[in-house]
Amino acid sequence: MKEEAPQGVDPHTPNVARMYDYFLGGKDNFQADRNLADQVLSVIPETRDGTRENRALIGRFVRYLCEQGITQFLDLGSGLPAQENVHEVALRHSPDARVVYVDNDPVVATHGRALLADPDRVAMVLGDVRRPKEILSHPEVRGLLDLDRPVALLMMFLLHLIPDEDDPQGFVAAYRGALAPGSYLAISHVGSDSHSSLTDRVSQFYERANMPFRPRPGEEISAFFGDFEFIPPGHLVNGVGPDLEWPYVDPNTPIFLDPELALMGYAAIARKP
Repeated sequence: MKEEAPQGVDPHTPNVARMYDYFLGGKDNFQADRNLADQVLSVIPETRDGTRENRALIGRFVRYLCEQGITQFLDLGSGLPAQENVHEVALRHSPDARVVYVDNDPVVATHGRALLADPDRVAMVLGDVRRPKEILSHPEVRGLLDLDRPVALLMMFLLHLIPDEDDPQGFVAAYRGALAPGSYLAISHVGSDSHSSLTDRVSQFYERANMPFRPRPGEEISAFFGDFEFIPPGHLVNGVGPDLEWPYVDPNTPIFLDPELALMGYAAIARKP
């Protein structure tokens, strides 16, 4: 059966947002996305578990940030809507929360706007996260978020899709500089310190997708936080699994059945002094 794509959407080039949706068990994807995702799964079958755990980790991060008094969230590279979106978790724990999603995929933006039922609290912006000045000055961002007050900036499962030539360290630093004291930065990122042969193969697969796959060593990932202060345990966490030191991690929900493969993931939250 031939799949119909909306006007302007290329169903033949694998799209990382739609692949992510497929890993989560969603239906907003095409055969090209499923074919490439299946190749990734043939190398790392635990990718589904890792993707689902990343979604769960986002929810735990948001809950923790609400507990710290944060009511403003800027979710960069948000991807297609899924269960337990940032605004759903935030509004459940903080009725005054405001959330802005940003993605450069028109289909993601369309789906996001269709899902949002409260424009006074939630917005979906079509924009390029690599251009912080444009994002931070966007009317919908400025309309919902007061950047003179603390904001939680979420870059979850995003930066390993940005190649070095796009200067991710530079644009992340620009976002950090624009945030008010007391703001937080949350990042999850695939690492290259372990199982490099697997991540190298996956990187080759993603050469056929609309965005690359660029795992990084922990030292480079840690640098994204600049001079922000890591919350307990006070450093970038390698493994993203059941670390009892983390106040926002459920010890009953490890990422992978194989703890060694869990070491491919890094995550942390840090606060601007």
